[in-house]
Amino acid sequence: MRIVTLTNETKKNLLEDLLKRSTNDYGEYEKIVADIIENVKSRKEEAIFEYSLKFDKCVMTKDTFMVTPEEIQEAYTQIDENFIRVMKDSAANIRAYHEKQKRNSWFDAKEDGTILGQKITPMQTVGVYVPGGKAAYPSTTLMNVVPAKVAGVPNIVMTTPAGADGKVNPATLVAADIAGVDKIFKVGGAQAIAALAYGTEMIPKVDKIVGPGNIFVALAKRAVYGHVSIDSIAGPSEILVLADETATPKYVAADLLSQAEHDELASAILVTTSRELAEAVSKEVDVFLSKLSRTEIMQKSLDNYGYILIAPDMETAIEATNEIASEHLEILTKNPFDTMTKIKNAGAIFLGEYSSEPLGDYYAGPNHVLPTNGTAKFFSPLNVDDYVKKSSIISYSREALEKVHKDIELFAEKEGLTAHANSIRVRFED
Repeated sequence: MRIVTLTNETKKNLLEDLLKRSTNDYGEYEKIVADIIENVKSRKEEAIFEYSLKFDKCVMTKDTFMVTPEEIQEAYTQIDENFIRVMKDSAANIRAYHEKQKRNSWFDAKEDGTILGQKITPMQTVGVYVPGGKAAYPSTTLMNVVPAKVAGVPNIVMTTPAGADGKVNPATLVAADIAGVDKIFKVGGAQAIAALAYGTEMIPKVDKIVGPGNIFVALAKRAVYGHVSIDSIAGPSEILVLADETATPKYVAADLLSQAEHDELASAILVTTSRELAEAVSKEVDVFLSKLSRTEIMQKSLDNYGYILIAPDMETAIEATNEIASEHLEILTKNPFDTMTKIKNAGAIFLGEYSSEPLGDYYAGPNHVLPTNGTAKFFSPLNVDDYVKKSSIISYSREALEKVHKDIELFAEKEGLTAHANSIRVRFED
């Protein structure tokens, strides 16, 4: 891996490199996505089945479009029982963590007859997109669905592409069943997002779409945003390891590669105060690259977006970490909890050498759907709040309003909104 001294210039170059991975740089695909969306809006299943044949080489009909209970039961027979147990344990951890995020409606009543409050209501229908193809991500299914169930969403619709044989990956189906999905449809790509956003004969229109996907899925989500809500536009995966001389080089190298293997646009960065650690990690990375699979992907990821940055002191290292605002942040310092208090921007923070990033991906419980591309400066991980709506509650008695009605009328008149003022005034005219 390239080793560079952390300066304002190297930091600026790194941030510019990372931003090149944004979906804003894929405008050439926007027309394709727009055409797909319009086609699905107007022709519904007919268009979807044509795209299934074109993109997935899959013949789909209305009879085979929705996953049946029999297909789910068949999926259970195709999955190792131990893996089913692990998925159930993971789902239980995710559920327990997100239960702690739940908030209740509240009301604040005063003696003068004023009642203010907030009513929290789950969304009615949520659409979950789960990628298919060569890679299957049952963990993504659990992470997107379980918090929605915790929030109380009554209708969860999942879309995921089928293979050429018309079947969905069995691990994905088992995860969906464990998590509590209500309906599953065999459709992927931008056409799935369009179907969820606008509804078809069989797929209900949803209130929100969550879940990752390729560039076509990302652009489709961006296109339908506003008509429905979305979670975020997910970018390529990222990891930043913040370490001092106490870190174990082999662990750091392994953790950097755990994200570099996702795809060629993934980013793996080490920020450290120790040149000795930097050089040792670089050597360990080379050793792992000679042993692991997906070597070509990892090598391209590291060549394009892999950095080892040597900072003059921990304060400078932390400042750079906050500016990069990585999706995953591992802190491997002498006192990681103390270091963590100085971190302002990160999607998920992993503390200590036995809290490597895959722990969060699969098992610990916090959500692995995280802000990318520096958006951890203003976005949060997927959570229960993403699946609820909040309504303000306002109730005043005549006595309470009488005390302040002239103030409200004055405010309205100063804004030139006389009907607003009148709406208050008429209640106190003789």
